Amino acid sequence: MSIDSKAIQSLCDTVWEDELIPKMKEFIRIPNKSPSFDPDWEKNGYMQAAVDLVSTWVQTQNIQGLRLNVYRKPGRTPMILIEIPGQGPRTVLMYGHIDKQPEMQGWQEGLSPWEGVLREDKLYGRGAADDGYAVFSSILALKAVKAQNLPHSRIVILIEASEESGSSDLPFYVNELEQEIGKPDLVICLDSGCGNYDQLWHTTSLRGLVNGVLSIEVLSEGVHSGSASGIVPSSFRILRQLLSRIENKNTGDILLSAFHVDIPEERIQEARLAAGVLGNTLYTEFPLKDQLQPVSENLSELLLNRTWRPALSVIGCDGLPALANAGNVLRPKTEMALSIRIPPSCDAEKATEQLKKTLEADPPYQAKVSFTAQQGSNGWHAPLMKPWLKAAISEASELYFGREAMAQGEGGTIPFMGMLGEKFPEAQFLITGVLGPHSNAHGPNEFLHIPTVKRLTACIAHVLALEAVS
Repeated sequence: MSIDSKAIQSLCDTVWEDELIPKMKEFIRIPNKSPSFDPDWEKNGYMQAAVDLVSTWVQTQNIQGLRLNVYRKPGRTPMILIEIPGQGPRTVLMYGHIDKQPEMQGWQEGLSPWEGVLREDKLYGRGAADDGYAVFSSILALKAVKAQNLPHSRIVILIEASEESGSSDLPFYVNELEQEIGKPDLVICLDSGCGNYDQLWHTTSLRGLVNGVLSIEVLSEGVHSGSASGIVPSSFRILRQLLSRIENKNTGDILLSAFHVDIPEERIQEARLAAGVLGNTLYTEFPLKDQLQPVSENLSELLLNRTWRPALSVIGCDGLPALANAGNVLRPKTEMALSIRIPPSCDAEKATEQLKKTLEADPPYQAKVSFTAQQGSNGWHAPLMKPWLKAAISEASELYFGREAMAQGEGGTIPFMGMLGEKFPEAQFLITGVLGPHSNAHGPNEFLHIPTVKRLTACIAHVLALEAVS
């Protein structure tokens, strides 16, 4: 089989420039925040607007045999399922999502979360890189294969609308649509990251997530700090003691055994190779303040910290007044939202149980302490890659990026991958994406790197063509 890589890249370049960049600007304008951030999402109608935009575009692509269905169940976000018949018995499952993170503060002058702005080779706006482009790239990759009359397997594309809320509705739909999905032989997910914009990166692991709210109550109402301090223990000081039970305050190491796993040797070697390619960009990609230093000078250890070790983030707080309203009061209560990323093979349920038990046991001063766990997510560890897929990824990277392919774990969580890994243990996985340095998904100034998305789309087309004859 002969694949004209130049024709594939030319088509991807042209369609992205002429059609998809404008379409992405339309998508960015829709503030379709995930249900966790917009409880009234159904009434507001933004999610439906995003579904309509994507569905209309897909159905106007004139792909022979394409069927698109939007599934809506009461109280659940919608699910788009696209099916394209292929040659042979195999199925390729492709995945993306259309729900978005909230706006966040700190967008640069002239930029906005809800207005797509093209500056040089970057398209700024919320949901552009995470992960609104996925459905457009998936369809375009397939069209590039068909343009050369190359064979391809049956394609199923799932586009969900609750990923940024932990994919709360995804298990229901995967089970409900089991017959329509079939048994995938290859899963392609375009919701991950890339170490740089110079080569094709594929993800070999994803961390899971344990989160919840820690609450400490000491009074029924606030009282004058001059009267109570020194007699009534501070809820914030108790909070500090409790956090020290689970985290080393000097190193950030998580102290609970259920949060740790043995790191596979191949992933340690993989981290060393990736660190050698990325160098100091591992940490300079972040908007570090002044002379802030990373937690280690060992680059491969930084990668393993981000991919195979647990880490705590305090992501929210209640009970602390704003500075302008900070009176001399010993506050009655402190609540903090805790988020702990866990290793790919860590059991989220067992980790949550140990976390809750550790935080609530023997509370200091007999304060009222409670930890309310939220929905946790297991991570994902890629199965051994078959030779054909490894060769296809390598060939695609050399052809469309001009450099060798690289592999690394990612520190984020895609619940869909863990679910599919359990449900289809024999499937192969290509997890990739455009979330590279400074792309800042979930934060201000999120952008889609246009040259990378063009090349990545071409790479996906190349892999689809090679999969059909593997």
